[in-house]
Amino acid sequence: MTATPPIAISMGDPAGIGPEIIAKAWDARVTHHLSPFVAVGDARAIQRVWAGPIACVADLAGAVSAFPSALPVLSVGDGGAIVAGQPDVDGARSALHALELAVGLVRNGAARALVTGPVSKAQLYAIGFTHPGQTEFVAERSGVAADNAVMMLAGPSLKVVPITTHIPLNAVSGALSIELIVAKSRVTARGLLRNFGIAHPRLAFAGLNPHAGEQGALGREEIEIIAPAIAILREEGIDATGPFAADTMFHPRARATYDVVMCCYHDQALVPLKTIHFDEGVNMTLGLPIVRTSPDHGTAFAIAGKDIAEPGAMIAAIAMAGEAADRRAQTAAQS
Repeated sequence: MTATPPIAISMGDPAGIGPEIIAKAWDARVTHHLSPFVAVGDARAIQRVWAGPIACVADLAGAVSAFPSALPVLSVGDGGAIVAGQPDVDGARSALHALELAVGLVRNGAARALVTGPVSKAQLYAIGFTHPGQTEFVAERSGVAADNAVMMLAGPSLKVVPITTHIPLNAVSGALSIELIVAKSRVTARGLLRNFGIAHPRLAFAGLNPHAGEQGALGREEIEIIAPAIAILREEGIDATGPFAADTMFHPRARATYDVVMCCYHDQALVPLKTIHFDEGVNMTLGLPIVRTSPDHGTAFAIAGKDIAEPGAMIAAIAMAGEAADRRAQTAAQS
């Protein structure tokens, strides 16, 4: 067995599909050539939805040795009754404890990457969680300001970055600024190099308005905010193009011309990503000192416990985390 540390996967809400898709990912470990990983959370959540072999481990060295023959679980917290599809505050506490521990394991080098399972924000808020989501929590615990962390959604043929994220649509125009676009784009360019080995990333920018503003007739954000930001990025040597009409950017020929689309708002990025790669979309946080990915879907309480959850996005998140961690380790060894 290799001495390489495993990937830590926080289980997410124990009443959601996280436990099931982690178990199914272990079942698919050989087919998809997955690196060793350990589930962090309440082992009972997996036992209630899966009959496969589980190895409760006390440390991550034990997780690596157990991985070929059983799903390693590092138990943390008491998830309470754990009824699939019925979230509660006990489960939220367990999910938060698991997330906290998993981040710490990656930060101290015991694990080499972090994959976060889906959580219920409503239940987390009920126990006093104050972050907008797991991305901001992981950024804070990693010593990075939330504004300096970038959410990128990635599938096999498309990567997108929403420049603004979880805000109302009518607040997007006011939130966009030259400074914000430049800052997010710098982090994105560095992240594509660091995590994917793309030496000269091509960033294409979507306009905010229909037809990218039609030269100001349908809005001036493209002229006054997006285009000046692109000019700054190009002066810095970043391959930035646009702004383009968003409805022309996601067909196959267009996707071949860039490495990532910088989108103005949440749905402008996530609708095409989920349309094209719904079962294999990955959320990767750029700008962190650690590798963090997550399946790009939620807890799916309505199907939890029914053995019908599709594990493709979790498998993709584990694979992408392992590849990014390998690339970072190789770069560090060469420097």
